[in-house]
Amino acid sequence: MSGSRARVLWLAKGLGRGGAEQLLLNCVRHADRSRYDIEVAYVLPHKDALVPALEAAGVPVHCLGGAPGRRWPLRLRALLAERRYDLVHTHMPVPAVAARLLRPGGGRRPRLVHTEHNLWERYRLPTRWANALTYGRNDAVIAVSHAVAAGVGRRRAGEWLSVVHHGPDLGDAPSDPAARRAARAELGLPDGALVVGTVGNLTAKKDQATLLAAFALLRGREPDARLVLVGSGPLEAELRARAGAGVLFAGMRADVPALLPGWDVFCLSSRQEGLPVALMEAMASGLPSVVTEVGGMPEILDDGVQGRLVPPGDPERLAAALGELADPVLRERMGAAARARSESFDVAGAQRAIERVYARVLAN
Repeated sequence: MSGSRARVLWLAKGLGRGGAEQLLLNCVRHADRSRYDIEVAYVLPHKDALVPALEAAGVPVHCLGGAPGRRWPLRLRALLAERRYDLVHTHMPVPAVAARLLRPGGGRRPRLVHTEHNLWERYRLPTRWANALTYGRNDAVIAVSHAVAAGVGRRRAGEWLSVVHHGPDLGDAPSDPAARRAARAELGLPDGALVVGTVGNLTAKKDQATLLAAFALLRGREPDARLVLVGSGPLEAELRARAGAGVLFAGMRADVPALLPGWDVFCLSSRQEGLPVALMEAMASGLPSVVTEVGGMPEILDDGVQGRLVPPGDPERLAAALGELADPVLRERMGAAARARSESFDVAGAQRAIERVYARVLAN
């Protein structure tokens, strides 16, 4: 221990603007710094967008500086030896496997806590194998949704596994008419247009291709509609080639909470999810949502109440659900229900639940 405080390392693959990475920043703002000295380490140097915000919060950040398969595990081993952490909390499977293999045998410190953000079957086969071989070295596992926990629980049951629903940390993001006008002006969106927005990396698992196909169908009945895609990724060129009229690629943005008031509907067309922060942010902003019924999303959004749930990979069903929300009365009702539901999203409470896991494993 560092005096009366435990020294804790949060270990991630990158610190870009993805949902899992954003959770680290959200949680550190609510951490009990009188009990835990928190540091962060990450593997990919080009994914560093959140580093300044973490450092501004008083958190030391260590870049291990390399790609998977390179020298970063050696740097991680040196960091663990130098800093002598009491607990390492891992996020993302590849750095988690490395931390488990580098921990000394015999159950000695550091204790290992892992947050599982996704379904095991969605990982690549080598990752699943590496997980299976090392997962038992975790002292505790936190799942971001019950859907994720169901897969983890098949491997080991009991107090070892906890479910913690996280929450967004929007601060005092405005949601009044002035904020709506400012958001639309920022993105160059017409005042009266129906605007559908989505946030996520441009990857196959987010399946923006299905969203683009659905939006093309929607434009048949709502010719002035606009679609805003916030994010970047390997499929950007392919998706741009697929996009028709009314589609705006906004890139990676740091100001998503300020953009949300300018949208009418939030949408996720994902083929897999744990529990996306972007959906929780949209609901907290009072947006109705149309999302696929995958992962933990049905745990926080009831079909027909806060929005609509649709099957993944079905442009027709997705377009029909978006078309329903062209009705402003329905949007207002579902948006109010979404905001009410979001009152149960509690990032401070989530961090307290995580720290209860820390206390339990450190006491053993």
